[in-house]
Amino acid sequence: MDNLNLGQHISQQYNEELEDVRNKVLLMGGVVEGQLAKAIHALVEGDTVLAAEVVADDYRVNALEVEIDEECTRIVARRQPAASDLRLVMAVIKTITDLERIGDEAKRVARMVQDELNGTMTSDIRNELEHMGALVQEMLRMVLDSFARSDVKSAVKTARFDNKVDVKYVSITRQLMTYMAQDPKSIPQILNILWAARAMERMGDRCENIAEYIFYLVHGRSIRHTSKDKKTIKKLSRHD
Repeated sequence: MDNLNLGQHISQQYNEELEDVRNKVLLMGGVVEGQLAKAIHALVEGDTVLAAEVVADDYRVNALEVEIDEECTRIVARRQPAASDLRLVMAVIKTITDLERIGDEAKRVARMVQDELNGTMTSDIRNELEHMGALVQEMLRMVLDSFARSDVKSAVKTARFDNKVDVKYVSITRQLMTYMAQDPKSIPQILNILWAARAMERMGDRCENIAEYIFYLVHGRSIRHTSKDKKTIKKLSRHD
């Protein structure tokens, strides 16, 4: 094999390694999506069997995080990536950390379900939690799609979506505080519901983090301290 063909072969291998890493991130994201969907359904329906599945499945997320992290380490050591390739590797490492933590929060929700909640969760709180869960699921779906397509516009919209999750969390918290004041005996059970809502709020924050990594991947700078109002989104979108 001459030098030209050898260089092309190495370049092709390198591109395949980077693509493999991206695909594994999406695979991990799909597993976390499944965990989240099951956890929310288990919480709303009080399904302890489904909750146990969420807890048991957490090892898959952890295993994928370790596998992807090790692959990124090998790429850095062997390929010494620069510029956009290095940003991709860094974005991947940060993304899988947040995906793993979303999985941990889903497991936390599932464990709340395994505690005694019967008779505590009212229909209005159940509906609020279901709505909040749907918002978080949509955020995760959007941000994984943004990652797959390196779509900054969609990523910025995902970051703004977190405001809706935060508003819903504040609303649920106020309702639960009222219930605890009215019936102090219910405080331990209501606190479990509150921790579950808090876990979902944190999932939204993790999705927002991933959206920020996508912006960094594409533009090479942080969006973390940038306003996410409509004018800013239009301005950022023109850079795509």
